[in-house]
Amino acid sequence: MIEVRELRDMAEFERVYALFDGIWGFGSGDPPITMELMRALSHAGGYVAGAFDGDRLTGGSVGFLAAGNALHSHVTGATAGRGIGFEVKQHQRRWALERGLERITWTYDPLVRRNAHFNLAKLGARPREYLPRFYGAMEDAVNTGDESDRVLAEWSLTDPHVVALARREPYVTPVPGGAVVALADEGGRPAPGAADAGTVLVAVPPDIEGLRRTDPGTAKAWRLAVRDVLGGLMARGHRVTGFCGKSYYIVEKT
Repeated sequence: MIEVRELRDMAEFERVYALFDGIWGFGSGDPPITMELMRALSHAGGYVAGAFDGDRLTGGSVGFLAAGNALHSHVTGATAGRGIGFEVKQHQRRWALERGLERITWTYDPLVRRNAHFNLAKLGARPREYLPRFYGAMEDAVNTGDESDRVLAEWSLTDPHVVALARREPYVTPVPGGAVVALADEGGRPAPGAADAGTVLVAVPPDIEGLRRTDPGTAKAWRLAVRDVLGGLMARGHRVTGFCGKSYYIVEKT
C-alpha cells in the first residue's frame, strides 16, 4: 500500500532529491529544487511530501503558496506504475483543501502525451496559459536539446468533474460534434489542418522524449507546430477542455 505524507528533515529531502535526479538526470545542469530549498519551504508552510511503498521512496512533490488562494506545485515525480503519481496528487489536493485553498497550478510540457492524459483526463486539470521557452535552456537528460515550452495547468479542486475523478468515478470529456483536426500526426510528423471550427483537436506525438534522442529534427517540428497551433489558439482565448483518445487536446472557442 502506498503511503503519502509530508516530509520534515534533511535526510528525507536528500532522498527526494535523489529520486528526482534518477527521473530527470540533472547532470551538470541546475536542478529544479535543492534539499536546502525543500527544507525552507517545509519550514515556511509550503508543501513537501513523499510517497512510500514500505520503506522505499517512490514519489515526491514540492510546492509553494501562490497568489489567488492557490498552491503552485513546482516539481512532482514518481516511479512508473501502481498509480503512485495519482496518489501523490490526491494527497496534495487534500492538503490544499484542508488549508482553504481553491486551486493547484503547475506547468508541464504539452508535448509529453502521457502527462497531458494524466493531468487532464485522470485529474481533471485544465490548461490556462501556453508559455513558450518558460524555463529557458534546460540541461537535464530529459529536456536537453529542446525548448522549454510549458502549459500552465489549473486544478480547480471542487469542480464536479475533479471531485468525481478523485473518487475514481468514470468521467470522459465529450468531444462536441463537428470537431475538426487542427494538428494531426501523419506518419509521425505534425500536419496542420483547419483551425477555425468551434471545436478543434490538436495532436501530440506518442513519445517526444524518444524523438529528441532519435530524430531531433522531427522533435523540433512538433515543438514548433504545437506552439503555433495550440499556443496560438490559447492566445486567442480558446479553451482547452480535455484530452481525448490519449492523443488529442480538445480546444473550444469561447
